[in-house]
Amino acid sequence: MASAPDSGDDVFDEFLSDRGHETERVGWDRNYNKLQCPDCMALHDESADDCTVCGWEPTPA
Repeated sequence: MASAPDSGDDVFDEFLSDRGHETERVGWDRNYNKLQCPDCMALHDESADDCTVCGWEPTPA
């Protein structure tokens, strides 16, 4: 459930998740050998840093 388990933000993450917000790291979906944007479903090469269609960027690790 926590976005960063060792960060001590468990209370903050719980507060957000109780109100319907995602607190987990969000990254690319995979579709065969392509990366797929989880927002608009556009496909990109594996070297993509962000979605060129909608501008979405993965959450840093």
